Amino acid sequence: MKMKKHLLLWLLTCCAISLHANIRLPKVISSNMVLQQQSQVKLWGWAEPGERISITTSWDQQVYAVTTAGDAGWSTAITTPVAGGPFTITLKGRNTIELVNVMAGEVWICSGQSNMEMCGNWGLKDIKAIQPTAYNTNIRCFKIAKATAAYPQEDVTAQWVTCDSAVLNTFSAVGYFFGRKLNEQLHVPIGLIDASWGGTAAEVWTPDSTVKNNPVLKEAATHILPNGMCPHLPGVAWNAMLAPVTNYTIAGVTWYQGENNTSTAAAYRLLFTSMIDAWRSAWHQLLPFYFVQIAPFNYREKNVGALLREAQQQSMQHPNTGMVVTTDITGNVYDVHPTNKHDVGYRLANWALGETYHRKEFVYLYPLYKEMMIKKDKVIISFKNDSQGITIKGDSIAQLFIAGSDREFHPAQATVKNNSLVVWSKEVKQPVAVRYAFSNTAIGNLFGRNGLPVAPFRTDQWEAPTK
Repeated sequence: MKMKKHLLLWLLTCCAISLHANIRLPKVISSNMVLQQQSQVKLWGWAEPGERISITTSWDQQVYAVTTAGDAGWSTAITTPVAGGPFTITLKGRNTIELVNVMAGEVWICSGQSNMEMCGNWGLKDIKAIQPTAYNTNIRCFKIAKATAAYPQEDVTAQWVTCDSAVLNTFSAVGYFFGRKLNEQLHVPIGLIDASWGGTAAEVWTPDSTVKNNPVLKEAATHILPNGMCPHLPGVAWNAMLAPVTNYTIAGVTWYQGENNTSTAAAYRLLFTSMIDAWRSAWHQLLPFYFVQIAPFNYREKNVGALLREAQQQSMQHPNTGMVVTTDITGNVYDVHPTNKHDVGYRLANWALGETYHRKEFVYLYPLYKEMMIKKDKVIISFKNDSQGITIKGDSIAQLFIAGSDREFHPAQATVKNNSLVVWSKEVKQPVAVRYAFSNTAIGNLFGRNGLPVAPFRTDQWEAPTK
């Protein structure tokens, strides 16, 4: 009896060792994935220390060899082909893993809070309309389950799947429409990684060391309070949902977030650009970062939305970034969740097509305030990105105000002359400043002739009261 017990124990131990010795892969390295085309991409995982692993890629029959390190981890770089597929990747060690239906194409992260998270299950009409024809083997989706962690993790809960009507019930609508347009225009497979969580502040997506090592960001983070539905501590979503996939080569990032940082808008530009830099450092790439300016909404505190939008626009001075303006597609300013995700996704895609893929035929540059000149009782406003000029839609301009040195703003009149906006008011004889659509709920009617709305702006730097 005693010998049988020892034999059983030995067999169980052998089984445990055998299981432990097997090659194991993170979830993001799996069948159905999209690898960034024509790149050196990393494959990684775990196995028995000292175990030799061979990796064979079907597109060129190249064999890569790697030996597992003493910490049981291994990684190697492989060369990916031009966009196409499906391909297979075979890994052999003490066990064999065959990854099938692998594509080479363009891979993008889609991240942020609820306006990025919104999906078919939210009742979005633009998703419901597309679902019957949503099946597309050239769009692959990887939705990361919500999780938090105090320290960076090694893996996430997710799986690569082919886009279809069921996937769109839970996958980011903005991300899907972004990827769909890229697929339509580039004619290559698109991989989309959805890491989003409604109600989150940017701090939770930023490595905690980035926040805690900066006095301004550290203090601002104390004002982000728990709401019972999402995390609020710096870095916790980054650690659990993004850090595990930073080895995965991507083309860029789309981002829709900001509503939960309106209470700390003064620090948002520093926070957002620091977050971008931290992501780029983690991926070892100057990642394109295209983001959505938050939509008009009736916040409880005065001007906080306008100030956050201003911080977002200022963030465009950071290299390789771009911003989508949404004032014209908002709809209901009493709903923080605009339902038009189709146009948001396509406008993000236009930024990528124009800047990342150098397809300049796409319209993506929004007219932005450049400078002002005072000429007697009028202010002349000029714009960037207005090569085709600007126009007022309607009989008169909306949400435009002018002030003198007393800082009292009055409704203004305006006309377009030589691609500039000439602004005046009979109430202000000596103008000093102009504001356009600068409030929480303002929806203006000033557009570039390219069809895109002029971003809200102000020419002054006066304190904008929030109480």
